[in-house]
Amino acid sequence: MTSQSPRHIIITDQSRGLPYSKGLMASSLMVSGLPPSEAFKIAQRIEESLTTENRFEVSSTDLRDMAAGMLEEVNSRYSDAYLKWQMVEELDAPLVILLGGATGVGKSTTATQLAARLGITRVISTDAIREVLRSAFSRELMPTLYESSFQADRALQVPLPKTADRLIIGFQRQVSAVAVGVKALIARAMEEGTDIIVEGAHVVPGFLEGWEEEFQSAVLVPIVMTVKDEDLHKSHFHMRALETRSQRHQEYLKHFREIRKIQQHIDQLAGEHGVPVIQAFDLDSTLHEIVSIIVEKALTSRLVKNQVESAQPAAFEVNEEGDVVRTRKLTRLKSWEIFAGRRRPN
Repeated sequence: MTSQSPRHIIITDQSRGLPYSKGLMASSLMVSGLPPSEAFKIAQRIEESLTTENRFEVSSTDLRDMAAGMLEEVNSRYSDAYLKWQMVEELDAPLVILLGGATGVGKSTTATQLAARLGITRVISTDAIREVLRSAFSRELMPTLYESSFQADRALQVPLPKTADRLIIGFQRQVSAVAVGVKALIARAMEEGTDIIVEGAHVVPGFLEGWEEEFQSAVLVPIVMTVKDEDLHKSHFHMRALETRSQRHQEYLKHFREIRKIQQHIDQLAGEHGVPVIQAFDLDSTLHEIVSIIVEKALTSRLVKNQVESAQPAAFEVNEEGDVVRTRKLTRLKSWEIFAGRRRPN
């Protein structure tokens, strides 16, 4: 006698019927700021509840309603944050997250985890963009591309005033060169209707001026990460060496003063241009703060206003008390459910 295989719960409102996944649901729930262990418990509760009720087919809307209800039982702030993210997901527009900060503040790790949490499949480093640009431009033509961000002053070939800061000027010229590649990537993401995270030291406030007007059909969210404590900042390089078996941490520590100077420069520009600066302490709190900034930026964008004024009403609204209320059933699957970022309808 052979035992029957366990039945899978199928999400019905899509062409191929995606099986329910506790891991993917937990990632979706963590957008609310819920700790990973608690998010997985709720994802498991949802599966157990559906199985007990013999519901092996369920819509994505019902799943989200169940999740919001269970989050409400834990704390209303989690359900509120979760539903606000659903409003962001309703936008038929690419989400472009620009994560800047000096070397070693934790941008790469944060970007990778943020992408997993938000269901974004495209994460690009500005160092990778710089490598691509090197293949198109020789050292003689674009010397700043061939130096590290904290050594870009070595590429300066013209005399500067005595009062000029060679390190900052070299860094700014490198940023200007890399910005060309960053803009091209954003343009491609908009053309495809996909979300993207661009992270790196070259994502600098002030060099992004006018981008929101140029890319009006996308939600651009610039954020700067920083580490105020010098010892904590140094420890990041030691951890990176252990995780990657790279010896570059010695070079970073050798030029730590230059790295800190660039960080101060980026932080100052962020203040001047109204870009939010996040103090990087622990990963979970950093991710929660970034998601909150993304939600706030998206929900106050002109795209939300256009959607509300259009014939197709928003699926959620924020009432006078600041609570999120559903106005209609969701009809489109979310990015975590289809393993790839959102696409604009043709």
